Amino acid sequence: MTSAVTTDESARPGYGQLLRTPGAIGFVLPGFAARLPFGMLTISILLLVQHTTGSYGSAGIVAAVTGVSMALSAPVMGKLTDRRGQSAVLVPVVLMHSAAVIALVVLALLGAPVWALALAAVPAGASVPQVGPMVRARWAARLEGSPLLPTAAAFESVTDEFTFVVGPVLATALCTGVHPAAGLITEAALTLAGGLVFAAQRATQPKLHAAATEGQKHASALSFPGLRVLIVAFLGIGAVFGGMQVSLAAFSNEIGNPGANGLLYGVFAAGNMTAGIACGAIAWKIGPRRRLLLGYAGLTVAASVLWTAHSMVLLGALGLVVGLCIAPALITGYTMIESLIPANARTEAFTWLTGAVAFGQATAVTLAGRLTDAHGSSYGFLVPMAGTVLALATLLALRSKLAPKAPSRIISSSAGSPAAAAPEVPGARVNERGLGHRVPVTVD
Repeated sequence: MTSAVTTDESARPGYGQLLRTPGAIGFVLPGFAARLPFGMLTISILLLVQHTTGSYGSAGIVAAVTGVSMALSAPVMGKLTDRRGQSAVLVPVVLMHSAAVIALVVLALLGAPVWALALAAVPAGASVPQVGPMVRARWAARLEGSPLLPTAAAFESVTDEFTFVVGPVLATALCTGVHPAAGLITEAALTLAGGLVFAAQRATQPKLHAAATEGQKHASALSFPGLRVLIVAFLGIGAVFGGMQVSLAAFSNEIGNPGANGLLYGVFAAGNMTAGIACGAIAWKIGPRRRLLLGYAGLTVAASVLWTAHSMVLLGALGLVVGLCIAPALITGYTMIESLIPANARTEAFTWLTGAVAFGQATAVTLAGRLTDAHGSSYGFLVPMAGTVLALATLLALRSKLAPKAPSRIISSSAGSPAAAAPEVPGARVNERGLGHRVPVTVD
């Protein structure tokens, strides 16, 4: 497929240039409105259920069920999207999600038992629309072969982090200042409105491929080994998010300053956003596989010393470093999908990565919560360390699976048939300043 954007290779990719991509604003703005509720969902459930049951434990169970349901359903939704198209999947999903969330609100306000709330949380989580992966798939389709693709990945990472910062703050303000159910009601309304407007932007959605439209066999994104390796890496990143959330809250309570939790997590998130912005502004001269390995090694080292912090200043500084290390790993992983996965399976691939973060986060919250209850916040910080160490070991052992596929292995995004290809050249890799041709370089 010919890139939708012609870019001078000598030009430095930038966010202004990215947003001038034809049709970009039309899906970026409604895409943000539709994914902001994702950052509101968990905290809104926690606050509402705690209000109606008086138990944080019960609220945590309902929130965890929502997260696990979302993680399990996301890849299925991604595969359906690749086969049927974004609008065909998104419209019924946002309708279902809004109805499921309102049903959960009604049950909670009526004083339903925890088991009933947990059952209602299953469809609420399973129907969370995967707007983030859909936006990434649109960027990949518009920018295939363009050096702006890493910039788009960085932009999306910053957007995700922004929703995780703004969403909880908005939800907390609504639940505490308006009504305990106001957060979930707003989440449902924003999902419905933003999702429908985003779905209406049909001109920029990725085209269906011949294999999908003609009913031929459609290979799952999970069949590509590179994606499986990236999933492990993203599980480790999810472990950092989950472990930090629990352990920072516990640490703040231990020092007698519960309000410090918001400040500490804000510093962590600020580091992530800052690194994400910087990553998108850099014209990288090293390959994505090496960037991922180096970035993940830095993340592992930073996460492995969190447990040693015994002061707010030191923990804030370490949290900032961890945040600075997360964005490069996330951005590089998402960017590698373009070279590892055929165009007709990329939305599914993106949802596998998003689901991996969510599943790693849910697992880490559970483990860190148990360790923190039993031994204190220092032990809770061991969860991010364990998650990143295991993931880094997997990346190093299976790094050969992350090499870009030869062109003959990738389905053409314009016809759905194998592209004419040159053989893989030893000692060569894709040049990121001009994707789509090869230059002789040292193997990373």
